[in-house]
Amino acid sequence: MKRLIFLSFIFISFGAFAQNELTLEQCYELVNTNYPLAKQNDIFSKKNKLDASVIQKSKLPTLELAGQATYQSEVTHVPIDNPAISIAPPNKDQYKTTLSVNQLIYGGAVNTRLEVQNNELKTQQKQLEVSLYQLKKQVNQLYFSILLMQEKGKLLEANKNMLAAKLKELKAGIEFGVIKSSAINVLKVEVLKIDQRIVEVNQNKKSLMITLSQLIGSDVSATTILKNPAITTKLDEEITRPELALFQLQKQQIETSEQLLTKKNGPKLFGFATGGYGNPGLNMLDNTFQPYYYVGLKFNWNLFDWNITQKQRMSLAVNKEMIDNQQELFKLNTNIELTRQQAEIDKIAELVNSDKTIIELRKKIVASSDSELKNGAITPSAYTTELTHLFEAENNLKTHEIQLLLAKANYKTIKGN
Repeated sequence: MKRLIFLSFIFISFGAFAQNELTLEQCYELVNTNYPLAKQNDIFSKKNKLDASVIQKSKLPTLELAGQATYQSEVTHVPIDNPAISIAPPNKDQYKTTLSVNQLIYGGAVNTRLEVQNNELKTQQKQLEVSLYQLKKQVNQLYFSILLMQEKGKLLEANKNMLAAKLKELKAGIEFGVIKSSAINVLKVEVLKIDQRIVEVNQNKKSLMITLSQLIGSDVSATTILKNPAITTKLDEEITRPELALFQLQKQQIETSEQLLTKKNGPKLFGFATGGYGNPGLNMLDNTFQPYYYVGLKFNWNLFDWNITQKQRMSLAVNKEMIDNQQELFKLNTNIELTRQQAEIDKIAELVNSDKTIIELRKKIVASSDSELKNGAITPSAYTTELTHLFEAENNLKTHEIQLLLAKANYKTIKGN
């Protein structure tokens, strides 16, 4: 039993730890799932099902109930003068009620209309994907800004610990009379300054985390650790942005609309049946209420529509040209943006290399200053100045490293990988 409790504790602890880690890819997934705009995907699907159901039902027979009562000024007379033959004329007041059934047998372009409807759904869903994809840059900016605050906090803590250790050394020197007691005040001031910067960094980090939480729809707390992603960029990769797929779907939607235009004026064959009750019935010479029915086939074919269909087809062709032009312009602008972003990556990479060289030199200067401080050759102020320079160099390196990751992430976002 104790072993079971221990294992359960380990499992819960591991789960809690795992929940405090967040990756860039997880942020992308959370945006696609939790952002309010993502809910439209279900709305589009519901609407498509309803519209498709309406189109499908056009294959079903239609029922029509009609009634009519009329009075006419003249009726048909049979011009026979023989009094032995008497044919009564119809009544001037006439009544009828009918129930008609119509069934589409051929035509109607039902399948094409369903295809148009499905293409419309795919286009709407892809447009939604494009809108959500455009949020990735915003996620990148927030994620790496938090990551930068995270790294700055670590540097400040390390610098504070180094000063704290140096304070202990100075206190020992004061006890042996090697260093004046006023010397430690310089280091105490520097420690307080670092504490102020830590507070500032933590507040900035908290503000950024709140914004990221609202964007991805998931809690990002002060204990959340953002993982440093490994990002590589390849110049030879093709652009795979969802906008390109959207352009193709839009053209496909136009093509199915063209097919629908062709079939709209095509031949249609209907079967029909009508049952009625009226006075007179089908026998116009019988002036009584009679039931009746008739069945048959009906054929429709619009042979000429004053070139309306042709004009509509030309309009669709122009729309397709516009989409091709938009696609070409999108590729051009994307390639220009990729070129700029690659230049930014190359620039920051050079800064990172020079930062590393500067840090190595600064470490040597600080080590020399530390020895001189112990021997009383320099003041604590001079030592803290060199230590501050080292911290600034390390801070620049971390800043540039995070900026490099951000630039690479934006490059991948621009390209669509």
